[in-house]
Amino acid sequence: MNNIRYFDSHAHINLHHFDNDREEVLNKIFSSGVEKFVIPGVDLETIHSAIKMADIYPDKIYTAVGYHPTDSIKWNDDIFNQVKELAKNKSVVAIGEIGLDYHWDTSPKDIQHDVFRTQINLAKEMDLPVIIHTRDSHEDTLKILKEENATKGIFHCFSGDAKFAQECIDIGFYISFAGNITFKNAQNLRDAAKFAPIENILIETDSPYLTPMPDRGKRNDSSYVRYVAKQIAEVKNISVEEVAEITFNNAMKVFNIKN
Repeated sequence: MNNIRYFDSHAHINLHHFDNDREEVLNKIFSSGVEKFVIPGVDLETIHSAIKMADIYPDKIYTAVGYHPTDSIKWNDDIFNQVKELAKNKSVVAIGEIGLDYHWDTSPKDIQHDVFRTQINLAKEMDLPVIIHTRDSHEDTLKILKEENATKGIFHCFSGDAKFAQECIDIGFYISFAGNITFKNAQNLRDAAKFAPIENILIETDSPYLTPMPDRGKRNDSSYVRYVAKQIAEVKNISVEEVAEITFNNAMKVFNIKN
């Protein structure tokens, strides 16, 4: 394992699930071969906590700033100005996670659309990629990205089929697979991973959620990203080492990390 390095493109280790043993978990993560990961913000509180962690672990932990679509109804000019200012932090490598979520009926669709467009344009202004959250909203998400001419980013926790994967790749985006690719009922995700070029794939945990098999049901953390790499290696009939290295380099490229 010492020869394999992983980049977890999406992990929420700043959430309360880790409050009792965060340092222990971080030691576990970094000793498992994970060299870097990104903590995406979903609101002002989580943006601040992510940046605080990145300050402690420079060159290992990076951040993204964004406002989650389920909370779009709370968005206002003051939040926008704070997000914009926080995006200037040296640890910030993306705007996210942002997007659309039609599963949870917590924010009207038109408000979600407006907040999504505003944050896409902030990303363009700051020359940053976007990290996309899309749930039960693939068609509208893609439509808005095209209309706003967004050409770089990541579809986090990819949940589509091979056709949708191609549509995402066609507009210049990467697709990031999480632990649910290992679930028994996720053949569509495995088919999408088999179809998509490895040069367009990232791996993530979305921890503490979506713990992969064989540990489903436990709290997830970035050390489990190896199971995602293993599953992709199996469907593509290549080595885990190759998946880990290529997805690591893909993440470095999309997040424009030089070190």
